[in-house]
Amino acid sequence: MKKLTFLFAAVAAFCMSVQAQQVNTGIIEVGDFGNASECYNGSFFDMAPTNFYLAHTGVQMIYTPELLADLEGKDNVKITGLNFKFCNEGAWEEITRNVKIYIQEIDETEFAQIKGIKQFFYFDGLALETQVYIEMLSCFGEDAEMPFSFKSAPVAFTPGKSLLVTMVFDAEDDDNCTVGSSYAPFYTTGTYRGKAMLYTDNNISFVDYAQGTDFPDATAMLGCGTNVELPVTQIEYSYTEGAASLRGDVNMDGTININDVTVLIDYLLGSEVEPFDVEAANCNLDESVGIADVTALIDYLLTGGW
Repeated sequence: MKKLTFLFAAVAAFCMSVQAQQVNTGIIEVGDFGNASECYNGSFFDMAPTNFYLAHTGVQMIYTPELLADLEGKDNVKITGLNFKFCNEGAWEEITRNVKIYIQEIDETEFAQIKGIKQFFYFDGLALETQVYIEMLSCFGEDAEMPFSFKSAPVAFTPGKSLLVTMVFDAEDDDNCTVGSSYAPFYTTGTYRGKAMLYTDNNISFVDYAQGTDFPDATAMLGCGTNVELPVTQIEYSYTEGAASLRGDVNMDGTININDVTVLIDYLLGSEVEPFDVEAANCNLDESVGIADVTALIDYLLTGGW
């Protein structure tokens, strides 16, 4: 028993010695999130990331380095969440949409234009697949928020680049959608016009459209808006100052200890854990996260070396 007690004391002492710089978090606001109602311009066709009156919508939004200036000088930046605010002026009882969100960094700050036709970006990097359900009557006449979290698998981002967000909204039942309503979707800033392009269709998903021969052209026939404004947005992020992702610091608290083992095991068992650093969880550096990483992490805590 004395030997076991000594072993745990040694592990605890070692954990204290591998302190890393604290992981910090921040939020960037595009538009006035606290007073979003002043930003609404009253047009369905100028809305991003979606208008709910059609069965299928898709949007691409460019958040430029100018908008993301707060990220400059920060290390190990990761996008951990997006939050949008919308205005509910419709009397629908409920809305359900299957949502896919793709996040990638690009060098461009605007959409290309060929012979007067703006072009969507080819997209990849699926960051989140989820379902959104909103009880519309419960927030009728009010502002509501639509948050999306990537904290369990944050997306690495390089300051100085543009952030391209592609979102796909698909209704489960096309027949329950209409071609028009009094519903006012997402607020726009009234400033960043042309930084988003919206696709709308009652039959074809934006994903299917992106796999067709017409993509990336945007034309009125395809229901693609070419002058959409960026919505009022909160971009949540994490970063470290002067330190990269710390191998083994699975829960991103700046220290490697037994708590990281617990979080890693919970993750492998399918539990939703936040925060969770996938890069740090790859303890054996085999480009995947599995039970072997748990073993490697425990060995590290016991021996002090990888």
